[in-house]
Amino acid sequence: MIQDNYKSERYDIIVVGGGNAAVVSAMNAAERGKRVLVVERAPEADRGGNSKFTRNFRFAHPENWGEMSGEYTQDEFLNDILSVTHGKADKALAKDLVENSMEPVKWASNHGVKWQRALSSTLHLSRTNQFILGGGKALLNTYYNRLSRMPNVRVIYDTHVEDLLFENNHVKGVIATGSSGQFNLESESVILASGGYESNLAKLEELWGERARNFIVRGTKHNSGNMMFAAMDKGAERIGTGADGHMVAVDSRAPKYEGGIITRVDSIIFGIAVNRNCQRFFDEGENIWPKRYAVVGKLVSEQPDQMAYTIFDSKSWGMFIPPLYSPYKADTLSDLAGKLSLDPASLEKTVSDYNRSIDGNCRFDISGLDGCSTKGLDPEKSNWARRIDAPPYYAYPLRPGLTFTYLGIKVNGKSEVVSSNGKKIDGLYAAGEIMAGNILREGYLGGLGMTIGTLFGIRAGESASQ
Repeated sequence: MIQDNYKSERYDIIVVGGGNAAVVSAMNAAERGKRVLVVERAPEADRGGNSKFTRNFRFAHPENWGEMSGEYTQDEFLNDILSVTHGKADKALAKDLVENSMEPVKWASNHGVKWQRALSSTLHLSRTNQFILGGGKALLNTYYNRLSRMPNVRVIYDTHVEDLLFENNHVKGVIATGSSGQFNLESESVILASGGYESNLAKLEELWGERARNFIVRGTKHNSGNMMFAAMDKGAERIGTGADGHMVAVDSRAPKYEGGIITRVDSIIFGIAVNRNCQRFFDEGENIWPKRYAVVGKLVSEQPDQMAYTIFDSKSWGMFIPPLYSPYKADTLSDLAGKLSLDPASLEKTVSDYNRSIDGNCRFDISGLDGCSTKGLDPEKSNWARRIDAPPYYAYPLRPGLTFTYLGIKVNGKSEVVSSNGKKIDGLYAAGEIMAGNILREGYLGGLGMTIGTLFGIRAGESASQ
């Protein structure tokens, strides 16, 4: 698959990146007879970008389609996107995505991906999302195995693409650096599928400020954003603001990079979240978890020292998938506060005020918005408000966990990169996180990233082949 003379050859298409969007676009182009080179920055053992941490696809479908329960209409899906992004999505592209959202799942199935039912404790996703058997790692291995059997595809690893080559305003390849130094790779077209800039700590601090020093990057350590900024320098239109992204609450004990989904904390809707001053700072029950969880990390990032704590009791233990680390546990709130280095009196008062604000006759129901709310608190809790009064008490310490950034480059419906003057840049295409900001400029829906990456990966491969 990898030959020594790859540097001297000319390719039809060079794909920059090694995650889902990259391999989908490469396969689709190769199936159309094109000679494709995939350039992955990571070593082979660490290939796949953020895709290896994923679990599912979100898409509109009729009732009881595949492994899923119930219907998810196109209207509901589109409304969900516009709701979580507060209307900031490119509505034409969002509508296009929704109307064609079954195509990525069918394409994946046709290329060997297998599926499974959602786990019973996977909150509110069994109707809207199809789960990958074995997760994103299994999907990537399936795709890479197919690539390895295609004689017109080559994959190189440990190679950092630095810049684009242009000739007469047409992209003609890339400048790359490997173990032997810098070299040029020539092609007729280039597909950028190299992700955002979330693992570039210097750039994070430049755009987010000093709070970025306390961010935990739950995804790959290889997404520098280098090619995204290079494309902008070459005239690609910038989409979204720098200081926004898919950011969830993760256990503060997680590693700086690549903790993945197992460090995410899902207990927040079952109790309250407080900062270092033992103050609540948002509505923990505003919406169901898949529509709300990617907002919580950003809220934590705005708290003192970018720290927070989720507090709940024994009634809620076992109702969510626990993260990698065990929770702090104590028989009294005072002892729990001591283990968290919080002021015991302040935590006890916050919990007491919360408990007094709840109507104990409301029927707690985690299957949907149950209307069990507080009265007289600031902020209120809109749903799943239940007294924290059954010891032992539990807590997880929280940090902002950045998955990917929403800053990106503008594309049209064919995955063609669009310049700041509104015209497409000849020979340049994009798919995946590098262009997800066209649809996701705020908020998130669980499983939407894989749908975006696959659909626009398919289109990038098709468009570049033409």
